[in-house]
Amino acid sequence: MLSVLSTGFEDYMIPCVNKKIFGVECLGCGMQRSFVHVFTGEFAAAFKVYPAIYTIILLLAVIFVNFFVKFKFDYQIKIGLIALNAIVIVVSYFIKMNQFI
Repeated sequence: MLSVLSTGFEDYMIPCVNKKIFGVECLGCGMQRSFVHVFTGEFAAAFKVYPAIYTIILLLAVIFVNFFVKFKFDYQIKIGLIALNAIVIVVSYFIKMNQFI
């Protein structure tokens, strides 16, 4: 059942325009495949494809919960998670690009 879902998701993935035109991956390349891996229970593969997947999921969860429940320092927590996401995305991008040099 999970493999059927995985195959179905992959048929509708949006190709990276940056990679098609310039031949270089962008900072978001791998995010869709990583979400498919998370949905199918392949958590290590999701991290390998796009390391920021779990910090993005955490950020989205905090934003969703904060939409219904207001708590102290929510703004600072969201800003901190956004900064953490940016750092993880940029660092993992440079690590990925150094493999091709």
